[in-house]
Amino acid sequence: MTAYFIRRLLLVIPTFIGITIMVFTITRFVPGGPIERIISDTRALQTGQGGSSSSTTSGTGGGQPLSQEQIQRLKEYYGFDKPVLASYIAWLGKVLKGDLGRSTRYYDPVWDMIKERIPISLYFGILSLIMIYGVCIPLGMAKAVRHKTGFDNLTSVIIFTGYAIPGWVAGVFMLVLFSSNFDVFPLGGLVSELFYEMNPIEKLLDIAWHTLLPLLSYVIGSFTVMTLLMKNTLMDNLSSDYVRTAIAKGLPFKKAVLNHAMQNSLIPIATSFGNNISIILMGSFLIEKVFNINGMGLLGYESILDRDYPVVMGILVISSLLFMVGNILSDLCVAFVDPRVRFK
Repeated sequence: MTAYFIRRLLLVIPTFIGITIMVFTITRFVPGGPIERIISDTRALQTGQGGSSSSTTSGTGGGQPLSQEQIQRLKEYYGFDKPVLASYIAWLGKVLKGDLGRSTRYYDPVWDMIKERIPISLYFGILSLIMIYGVCIPLGMAKAVRHKTGFDNLTSVIIFTGYAIPGWVAGVFMLVLFSSNFDVFPLGGLVSELFYEMNPIEKLLDIAWHTLLPLLSYVIGSFTVMTLLMKNTLMDNLSSDYVRTAIAKGLPFKKAVLNHAMQNSLIPIATSFGNNISIILMGSFLIEKVFNINGMGLLGYESILDRDYPVVMGILVISSLLFMVGNILSDLCVAFVDPRVRFK
């Protein structure tokens, strides 16, 4: 098993290079990059100062506010004057040294921008994961042992309704209802304006007050898949011969569920556990936009709109590594839950 996981870890290297070089190449050919943005901003600035976009620096034409020499210097500064492969190798060398570059929009170090957002996304991601697994596994078990009862039908209606409503739409609805109409919860943000003047207990309550609605938006659509996965796998195991034999020999039904069927039913849940690592960190930019939360999802969304390629690549580095490590952790979880699994 050790050799298997060593091979999996070694495969992370070519996979990481393949993912990053593909996205890096796309950023070099997508129009609207940092140079085009600087030209557009310069033209808008000249127009706003009363000049026309045609009255530009000598040597330019066709409404170009920058000279060819200035554009060439910008290309050299941002690395667009080199071939794609050479630029990628230079970028990869900096990444290996821990340097993710600087934002072309805000001129701040990319790692500092990401580092500020990670705790927020991690906070909501861990809480979401705890709620999803803490509710879905017991609920799926209850639905399996009470199949086709009133409880099963009622909970199915509720979770399918939640699945049909996107999380950000539910967030908007909750903001309108509970924040705008009834003024029970805040309109957005993670803390109040007077947060730093509060005592520790008041700070804890304030964070919880701001957390509830975004957290419900995060998890509202995830309950259905996990709950039904748990229910269906448990029902399959309850109808298996080994469970029926155990019950026929006098084992109580509750012990047959917990000691026999439950462990095998957790295997599909375990396969997706490691993959959730990247998901809990990256968050959802739509929900973060609705609730004005400065998390990783919103940072990635804004960097794509602004064509802030160093930030896009920095987020890709973190998310891709987490996703690949998460796949390995999923295998570990399966091996832990199912002793029959042996990786060779």
